[in-house]
Amino acid sequence: MSPDAPDHGSYLDAPTVIRTKRDGGVLSDAEIDWVIDGYTHGWVDDAQMSALLMAIFLRGMAPHEIARWTAAMVDSGERFDFTDLRRDGRPLALVDKHSTGGVGDKLTIPLVPVILACGGAVPQAAGRGLGHTGGTLDKLEAIPGFTAELSKVRIRQQLCDVGAAIFAAGDLAPADRKIYALRDVTGTTESLPLIASSIMSKKLAEGARSLVLDVKVGRGAFLKTETESRELARAMVDLGTAYGVPTRALLTDMDRPLGRAVGNAIEVAESLEVLAGGGPDDVVTLTLALAREMLDLAGLDGVDPAQTLTDGTAMDRFRDLIVAQGGDSAAPLPIGPHKETVLAPRNGVMGDIDAMAVAMAVWRLGAGRARPGDPVQAGAGLYLHRRSGEPVVAGEPLFTLHTETPERLPSALAELDGGWSVSDVPPPSRPLVLDRID
Repeated sequence: MSPDAPDHGSYLDAPTVIRTKRDGGVLSDAEIDWVIDGYTHGWVDDAQMSALLMAIFLRGMAPHEIARWTAAMVDSGERFDFTDLRRDGRPLALVDKHSTGGVGDKLTIPLVPVILACGGAVPQAAGRGLGHTGGTLDKLEAIPGFTAELSKVRIRQQLCDVGAAIFAAGDLAPADRKIYALRDVTGTTESLPLIASSIMSKKLAEGARSLVLDVKVGRGAFLKTETESRELARAMVDLGTAYGVPTRALLTDMDRPLGRAVGNAIEVAESLEVLAGGGPDDVVTLTLALAREMLDLAGLDGVDPAQTLTDGTAMDRFRDLIVAQGGDSAAPLPIGPHKETVLAPRNGVMGDIDAMAVAMAVWRLGAGRARPGDPVQAGAGLYLHRRSGEPVVAGEPLFTLHTETPERLPSALAELDGGWSVSDVPPPSRPLVLDRID
């Protein structure tokens, strides 16, 4: 313990807290409050928190432990309140969405403009890449000039002027910011208590009045089974409800990549296709499904979100948002100049595509991080020319990999190898939306 640590009594020290959880015990409210406060302010160090995170990963947490851990992270920083804001003389219909993380999951980018075009307002504290999944901020920062580092004053003004702000958490749940980065590099990302508390601490602090969760299920998700994902969804819905924020969750499929593009700038490009009225069917379908849930919770009835994609109003709101945050929506998006294309070995039908294999290939290309604070390549990514069930002709492109550093290509190709097949019959289909929990 650092000499600067406050004296809370001899029973409050990091080794004791770690041993309690390591041995399967339940942490007290006082222990949770102390260790979160201690890690935020530096008298609990990275090594000690890493050990505790691994103990939580292995031993789990009881529901009341998760609730207290979440509350302690919310209390580690500021909690925004936008209920006083007005637009056109009316209170803002503040609603947000969060995904537990998937492969090719770029839905925030088209979804927020759709909600704006339907009269909603979105204050979104977004994150950077964690483990094998891409981060919304990493993707949006591929747009030249775009910044997510917004002051509270600027967020408030932008909500009034544009209706949305997508921002780095900053002073919101600073304990989570430190723990989030540590989880990314210590093999503790796939822990249900840590996922639930991380997501909900930021969401409860950001000022939204209602929340829709997109909880992924399958090989490309942090939690692989429907049972685990359902448990996570239930935990987060309960946390939101207990805090007075109406919360709903959709369980959605993540066995296969979402859309055709996986990476940073390449996912922005696909999002623009959706906003222009095109794009892959699964991305459009899930964008609209989430939009309808958000509009319902926000009390915005009688608005068709699909219309905003066909009449151009969602694209207009997207441009407004990007310009407000310093971006040039007309600038070319970067793409890695070094590429490799995987060709079809024979005629047939594209078989199953393993979302995790694709994710790891894209991570190897440079789209993700190995250590906290590492830069990511805006131009790294992978494009799927053929998706599961589509016809394939021998010699045609199946995947194109892009990177800014050519030495990354062999390891990326090795990750992709074995993660796909060409067969004679299409693989079984699976619903995109598996269930709804509220």
